[in-house]
Amino acid sequence: MVAEAKKREIKEAHKRKRIMKERFKQEENIANAMVIWINEILPNWEVMRSTRRVRELWWQGLPPSVRGKVWSLAVGNELNITPELYEIFLSRAKERWKSFGETSADNDTEGVSVADREASLELIKLDISRTFPSLFIFQKGGPYHDVLHSVLGAYTCYRPDVGYVQGMSFIAAVLILNLEEADAFIAFANLLNKPCQLAFFRVDHSMMLKYFATFEVFFEENLSKLFLHFKSYSLTPDIYLIDWIFTLYSKSLPLDLACRVWDVFCRDGEEFLFRTGLGILRLYEDILLQMDFIHIAQFLTKLPEDITSEKLFSCIAAIQMQNSTKKWTQVFASVLKDIKEGEKNTSPALKS
Repeated sequence: MVAEAKKREIKEAHKRKRIMKERFKQEENIANAMVIWINEILPNWEVMRSTRRVRELWWQGLPPSVRGKVWSLAVGNELNITPELYEIFLSRAKERWKSFGETSADNDTEGVSVADREASLELIKLDISRTFPSLFIFQKGGPYHDVLHSVLGAYTCYRPDVGYVQGMSFIAAVLILNLEEADAFIAFANLLNKPCQLAFFRVDHSMMLKYFATFEVFFEENLSKLFLHFKSYSLTPDIYLIDWIFTLYSKSLPLDLACRVWDVFCRDGEEFLFRTGLGILRLYEDILLQMDFIHIAQFLTKLPEDITSEKLFSCIAAIQMQNSTKKWTQVFASVLKDIKEGEKNTSPALKS
């Protein structure tokens, strides 16, 4: 019995030693990568960003100290937002908060009713309290509560046509953790202006269905057995993908892993969001094949907390984003074309 306990103790000691060794190696790799990013890549961003060496380094995950800067550069600023513009919309948001409840419902600003704006402000308040609750930094009284409130409030004034949509708080929170306030707003507004994000946050059902249809092409190509299993239960991608895409996996995955997904998303664009989804399905394929509709939906809505970066990225790497000879963008374009032609063929004007 003593010998068994001793054996277990030695085994545990070896395990701890191995974990410590791996951690030291990881920290050393991050430190080395940080030097390369700061001294070589960032000063020559436009020239180096698409090189094979940089893309490979990028895949391994960005060092936290340069993450925000790289995200900003990769997302870009097509909207030409300045810190001054952010201050203007923040002032506007503060004025609205001040007059919240005092304005009569017959006032209309920028085509958005007061009732809609108030609903937006209420939703922001509610959502902030539910954003990374375990961190205790975004909730009332936390160090980042006001910053998150400001970024989201300013955005609703900047884009009243989009307003506030549930899930936005997670995206803004991740940016705030990696960037200064004004830079976080600039990245947030530009990120939400990308075609995929705009389709989801505007709840453009027809465009969302096109994304789901494209996703299913690659789902069938990569995981045919699981694809048929889902089909047999009429389990459609919207059941699990909407939440993943809305929050860019920041609500579904551990924060450090979500940040690594963001790293490559900033490198590869919207395609990587769907590739990550397929990577998750591949990782849990054997488990999912044993489940029925309800259990699959529950499982994918709340993924296991012990999901590791190495295992997930190994599964993502195994996903081929090529259908026959077509890549994601070409398949998506084909889906758009097929749907447009289908609409033409069923048009009453053409039939008469």
